[in-house]
Amino acid sequence: MSTMAVPDVAVAPVDEGFWTRNRKVGAGLLVLGVLAAALFGALATDQQARFTLSEDSAGAALAVNGTFGAILFGIVAAAAGAALLAGVPKRWFSLLLAVGVVGFVLAFLCWQVSAAPTGQNFMPMVNILRGTFILALPLIFGALAGVLCERSGVVNVAIEGQLLMGAFAGALFGTLSGSVWVGLVAAALGGAFISLLLAIFAIHYLVDQVVMGIVLNLLAVGLTGFLYERLMQTDTAKYNQPPRFSNWEIPLLSDIPVIGPALFRANIFLYLGLILVLVIHIALFRTRWGLRTRAVGEHPTAADTLGVKVLRLRYRNVLLAGLVAGIGGASYTLALYTFTKNMIGGKGFIALAALIFGRWNPTGALLAALFFGFADQLGTYLGAINSVIPSQFLAMLPYLATIFAVAGLVGRVRAPAADGKPYIKG
Repeated sequence: MSTMAVPDVAVAPVDEGFWTRNRKVGAGLLVLGVLAAALFGALATDQQARFTLSEDSAGAALAVNGTFGAILFGIVAAAAGAALLAGVPKRWFSLLLAVGVVGFVLAFLCWQVSAAPTGQNFMPMVNILRGTFILALPLIFGALAGVLCERSGVVNVAIEGQLLMGAFAGALFGTLSGSVWVGLVAAALGGAFISLLLAIFAIHYLVDQVVMGIVLNLLAVGLTGFLYERLMQTDTAKYNQPPRFSNWEIPLLSDIPVIGPALFRANIFLYLGLILVLVIHIALFRTRWGLRTRAVGEHPTAADTLGVKVLRLRYRNVLLAGLVAGIGGASYTLALYTFTKNMIGGKGFIALAALIFGRWNPTGALLAALFFGFADQLGTYLGAINSVIPSQFLAMLPYLATIFAVAGLVGRVRAPAADGKPYIKG
């Protein structure tokens, strides 16, 4: 049996002079840290900002004076930025960046929590963590769908449509059958239907993959919207009241403080999402299928000469991506909500950003999805404590976090070399 290696694409070094990316990020963090210490410190109050280790205000808590905490964490962010600006070794970049971002967020939270109305100046960490995981779920599944496609050389802009079709099919067939499992299978097939169209037009007919993805998103919005109005809106009980997956509690693990109630008292979608991240990561980097997938995404001609059936592999992986994204759509309608028109609301595009932020790696995509899920949950929490920040800006938080992450933090990244390039067998 012949072996095959994924070719490394040489990238010419770029002389950035003094203002390397690390120093630019450091300068930005330094400015943000000083701003946080000065502005948030001035706006915070002398009330304690309490971060409770429970679902309410009771129990153990980490407490800090609001003004002191805002200034302290702002200084921490500024110090991390100053270290990057000074030119510390590159191996420290990720750690200092994380310290700077966390410091800025904590300074912001010290202001917001301490300035909340009396009785509301606490942040329940269990609820925040649980909400982060719930809101990140469709992003996790969507980003994994993107990994499967783009590692194979097919751009998947249709994640939004795959999630939406999965949510619709799960709600409709789950209601008609009265079974959550039938709904889950239908949701997976709904996502695969959009993926099948993407595969046919992008791989077989060589249609521009980005344009095709946008068209499929519009198709999903139009088709589900039409059927929603004709069926679900006219008879909700018959077509749009699916059964729900209940939470599964894992003994012992669910008793771990903070993490246990949020992570180990959850529904099947959270467990399935985390398992899929692990499985796809191992399969992509430790199996023959993964080696062939990465080869097809980097250099399909070389893979073809070594006997890999490029088009067949792309078809298979695109359909698999649709199944994964469809399950992500079902996490809405079989666990949380009833179906409504265009209920995904742009989450597919945030999943695409998580894919890029995570550098086309399943584990990186998971962390990016959690980052965006936290931004979404933070907006909900701030609205609940009557934050002085207008609600319109709070609703923008996950999208602002997306722009900030992709434009400011992700840096120079390289997609798989053959991503978006049709392959014509010679």
